[in-house]
Amino acid sequence: MSLAQRTPPTREARAVPISRRSAATLALASLAGLLMFVWPLVLQVAPTESGQPELQPPFLFLLLLPVVVLVVLAEVSEGGLDPRVLAILGVLSAINALVRAISPGLAGVELVFFLLVLSGRVFGPGFGFVLGATSLFASALLTAGVGPWLPYQMLCSAWVGMGAGLLPRARGRAEIALLAGYAVVSAYLFGALMNLWNWPFALGIQVPGHASSLAFVPGDPLLENLHRFALYTLLTSTGGWDTMRAISNAVAIVVVGPAVLVTLRRASRRALVVGVVATPEDDVQR
Repeated sequence: MSLAQRTPPTREARAVPISRRSAATLALASLAGLLMFVWPLVLQVAPTESGQPELQPPFLFLLLLPVVVLVVLAEVSEGGLDPRVLAILGVLSAINALVRAISPGLAGVELVFFLLVLSGRVFGPGFGFVLGATSLFASALLTAGVGPWLPYQMLCSAWVGMGAGLLPRARGRAEIALLAGYAVVSAYLFGALMNLWNWPFALGIQVPGHASSLAFVPGDPLLENLHRFALYTLLTSTGGWDTMRAISNAVAIVVVGPAVLVTLRRASRRALVVGVVATPEDDVQR
């Protein structure tokens, strides 16, 4: 009778391994997604018959963004998700969705990145990418928050989880400090990207030659529009919501992060068991 010898995985074992093809797909999709975020800054606007520029956002690309996210999710998990890993993914997605449902609106306190960063750190960039996308999708269904912003939120959160899995090695307090710092940076980047995609719609389109404002000006030089956007996001998001999101997630990582990391790594070891099946010859030798 064959026996299975189980050996614990190394620390580098990943719940959702990324092959070269998946990594290439992930890179191309991330580039395409980034272009969908920054379209106001790179869009070339042609003047109309009246001589005024007319904004024509790439709505076709906006409609393709959910397809891009789904393709990347399929590619990242092309090797198949082990039932135990799939169970962990489902539990963490549900917890993240619940945490996000009860935390927003409280002066910007939003703990959705806390568990996402720790999970990406333990299970790797592939798992972090999938968890970020599924967490925001589940949260949108739970809170009736489905809208044109959802694919952007899913992609941004997927990047946050993936980035946590790509952080350099560290242990002990250095690791906690690294994760807390990453949570702060990712909170500000998340807010800036989410502001960027809807910036022209939030303030409207400014007509060149009129009084200066923070609105997007089609056809203006890149640096001038960047300056307007920087002021806009600083006044509307960075100084308030983004800062509270950064502080709350960093504090959560420092306070309960070590205990959660231990729990997640224990779950990772149980899910990532490498089975070595003994041959009949081995049984005879015994």
